[in-house]
Amino acid sequence: MPPMTQTLIVANVALFMLMQLTGDTIIGWFALWPLGSGLFMPWQVFTYAFLHAGLAHLAFNMFGLWMFGSELERVWGSRRLGQFYAVSVLTAAGAQLLITAATGSPVPTVGASGGLFGLLIGFAMLFPRRTITLLLPPIPMPAWLFVTLYGAIELTLGVTGSASGVAHFAHLGGLFGGWMMIRYWRGQPPFGRRRR
Repeated sequence: MPPMTQTLIVANVALFMLMQLTGDTIIGWFALWPLGSGLFMPWQVFTYAFLHAGLAHLAFNMFGLWMFGSELERVWGSRRLGQFYAVSVLTAAGAQLLITAATGSPVPTVGASGGLFGLLIGFAMLFPRRTITLLLPPIPMPAWLFVTLYGAIELTLGVTGSASGVAHFAHLGGLFGGWMMIRYWRGQPPFGRRRR
């Protein structure tokens, strides 16, 4: 497993274990609290992505991080993957803060899903025709279609308010951040020349 992907997974697992020992204390300090809650701190726009609500939440996100992060790190290297993941996490946090401010939600956000959605769009943009097979049901499809459908589902669930307790707009924020980062590196609008 490439080093940055491994480091991110180990950090997530270690903090999950720490959460089991400390309970709500770590949530109070490091989850992403809404701006008007009185509990928001600037570092939370990054730290929330290393906390998870349960073992299934952690396992699903770490599986995705391993699956897509490893592939991208082999192409980009550790430094670039770290930058890309950080941007995805931060844009996911920004989107979630806007939504919680607009809706008045008092609920904190945790999870690496925003970063994972950034990795998904990165994978689809680099390997658009690579086949991805859904877990349930096991339907193979090209990466670009998988990510497009997944994004459309997240938008629909977010707008309709279905599956409450899931930060759909944070997922979309991570998707958007990853998409913009690739466009920035490629020198595509709204950015200028190609970046190295």
